Amino acid sequence: MALISSFILVAYILIALEKWHRTTIVFFFAALTVALGLLTPEEAWHAIDYNTIGLLIGMMIIVNIMKQTGIFKYLALKAVKASKGNIFLIFVMITGITGALSAFLDNVTMVILITPISIFIAETMGISPFPFFIGEIIASNMGGTATLIGDPPNVMIGSAAHLSFFDFFVHLTPLVLLAYGVFILYFKVFESKKLGIFGTFDIDRLNIMPEKALKNKKLLKKSLFVFALVLLGFFFHPLLKLEPSVVALTGAALLLVLSKHNPEDVLKEVEWATLVFLAGFFILVGGLEKFGVITYLAKWIVSITSNIKILAIIILIISAFVSSILDNIPFVAAMIPIIATVNAKLGIHTNTLWWALSLGACLGGNGTLIGASANVVVASMSTKTETPLTFKNYLRYGPLATLISITLSALYIWFFL
Repeated sequence: MALISSFILVAYILIALEKWHRTTIVFFFAALTVALGLLTPEEAWHAIDYNTIGLLIGMMIIVNIMKQTGIFKYLALKAVKASKGNIFLIFVMITGITGALSAFLDNVTMVILITPISIFIAETMGISPFPFFIGEIIASNMGGTATLIGDPPNVMIGSAAHLSFFDFFVHLTPLVLLAYGVFILYFKVFESKKLGIFGTFDIDRLNIMPEKALKNKKLLKKSLFVFALVLLGFFFHPLLKLEPSVVALTGAALLLVLSKHNPEDVLKEVEWATLVFLAGFFILVGGLEKFGVITYLAKWIVSITSNIKILAIIILIISAFVSSILDNIPFVAAMIPIIATVNAKLGIHTNTLWWALSLGACLGGNGTLIGASANVVVASMSTKTETPLTFKNYLRYGPLATLISITLSALYIWFFL
């Protein structure tokens, strides 16, 4: 018990110190767990959640093919054109598109595609792109919270708790929309004039032609057709008796056939490091389960209180805090078996604790500039501008957005779940 627990603790510390890549760290300790006989190769193999891995691979393939059509740039430019030069409305539309697409597609991919567009638009209007950086980060993390496929922690939670795409859509999307609305209202009332996102702009000066962003209309039609089928598959997978991973991988395979893309080129774009990281952490958590650490932690949590609402809010707050300073994927991987054991010990037949974990882990990513991968990517791209994002200047907005969304989440859990 002590050895496997120390592996997890040391892995967390090394991940936080960022001396080595997080995948290297977890891969090393997972391999060591098997090499020392703490888990047999068969036990390690069975500890991996292949539904999570398969779902992520399928969606990564679909997104990587779709982005070649220029559809994401087209949507952003179309929104700007529809704003008719209202600067704050442009801000709302850009962040809104970021959040909406992040609910269905990888957050990092979205900010990589949207951030350069927002920089160009802001600089053409003669304003700082800084508020767009803030808005895109917060919207991407909020949007990722809304659905089963929006953020890897939700994929993991959905697989472990047998929650469907429809379950996430019904229980989390309304809250996310409310949190986003409150965030926009706050920016409108308190920040718009300070950040220069007010007034109007001569939209004709931008010379926006969204149609030119579309590169391959045939591929676009095929991509949208497959994506629509995949979304329908997610909604109805309980009736179809298909795991979400099967739906995503089938869609990815179909799109590869229809697009005639070289699979070697497409597979190069898959984030294999993230997938290996996940697999390694699943193995480490499997070791914790085998040696009774998970059961011990579950008993300790149950000893605090048996009130499900209070437990849920405790998990929400802890998840948000930890996820604001550390990667939420390993945290969620460690928490999943603990919550499953707590539910079993209390004889709970609701999903309240699962929703609390999802909300805390995903929304907590807004807490600091290192709280989520998308945050780091936007910060890196902002260095090319005159108003780059820094850890310090982000603290004016990120923690507040997290506080607002977590407070709304706590009220939602207490009164509605």
